Amino acid sequence: MKRIGTILVVALLVLAVIGACKPAEKKAAAAKEETIKIGHTVALTGPSATWGQSEANALKMAIEKINAGGGVLGKKLEVIAYDNRADRMEAVNVAKRLIEQDKVVAIIGPAQSGVTNAIREVNNSARVPVIATTATNPKVTVNDDGSVVPYTFRVCFIDPFQGTVAAQFALKDLKAKTAAVLYDVGDDYSQFLAKYFVEAFTKGGGKITANEAFRSGELDFRAQLGKIKTGKPDVLFIPTMQKEAALAAKQARDLGITATFMGGDGWASPDLIDLAGPAIEGAYFVNIAALEDPAIQDFIKEYKARYNAEPVLPNPLMAYDAALWLADAIKRAGSTDGEKLKAALESTKDLPVLTGKLTLDPATHNPLNKPATIQQVKDKKFIYVKTFVTTD
Repeated sequence: MKRIGTILVVALLVLAVIGACKPAEKKAAAAKEETIKIGHTVALTGPSATWGQSEANALKMAIEKINAGGGVLGKKLEVIAYDNRADRMEAVNVAKRLIEQDKVVAIIGPAQSGVTNAIREVNNSARVPVIATTATNPKVTVNDDGSVVPYTFRVCFIDPFQGTVAAQFALKDLKAKTAAVLYDVGDDYSQFLAKYFVEAFTKGGGKITANEAFRSGELDFRAQLGKIKTGKPDVLFIPTMQKEAALAAKQARDLGITATFMGGDGWASPDLIDLAGPAIEGAYFVNIAALEDPAIQDFIKEYKARYNAEPVLPNPLMAYDAALWLADAIKRAGSTDGEKLKAALESTKDLPVLTGKLTLDPATHNPLNKPATIQQVKDKKFIYVKTFVTTD
């Protein structure tokens, strides 16, 4: 009997300990629920890491500022970020992890068009909004039949606009009569930006002397450049990322091509200058914003003070704007429910963000009236040339 009594005492003590732990566990769980989880899918390693890391830094700044102002709906925002390496398969894995495991209410990123398209089925099936940062391909938010992709949004301009800006700048500011194009046929961004440049340049009265393609991974473009050289173009448009653009510029100059080089926002990395050297001097490219833009000076000053480096535009600006947009939408929705959040994002009008005022077109999920900047490579730096709005 004495032994049974001892066992009963021990059992009661165990139950008491368990009972004491439960309130602590409940308290911890309640504290955890006090945050609103937002996913960030970004390239932190690999060729696109320069932008991805800067984007992650800016997003952290934005979320901290929002939280310091009281958060949203009485809760603080919590960012859960994973490295997608700008790889489509890895991005799908990241999206699934964020939605199924981490239970995020929305995702900021990806930055690349092809990567954003790769996760479409995942986030749209789960009714979790995605706000792409610099994914400029039209198909990111609009299907082939013209219908909008329901839960995918973007905060940047789109390639038809960017291609038109590049073409009109070449025609009007550079007085170009002829142009050649060298693009990556295996990359959505490069392929479509080339297409829109050609359309706008010819529509404006210019002549395309060559339209040459290469496949992703190729690093020797001399065969294509040899054909381009014969046409003696005034401008050579290279709508690729910085590595391919730098190599193409060097090889073009080695072959004696004297055309003015032009590109898109994929050039906006210091790696372009490091890899191309003198060959890229004097070239122009379209970007979403420039460091000299008066509207973002406070942001740049804060970023430099915090990270001891300049932000690598445009990704940091777009991530910051996306955070402001998402926080505003959650507040207006009064909920983190996917359907209500989607409706709030769609109805955004004249929202003050770093790059101006954001108004969304609900039919396309694209922002309206986004200007572009033209920058030039000069003295091993990116120099602001002008803010450009197309005439179309």
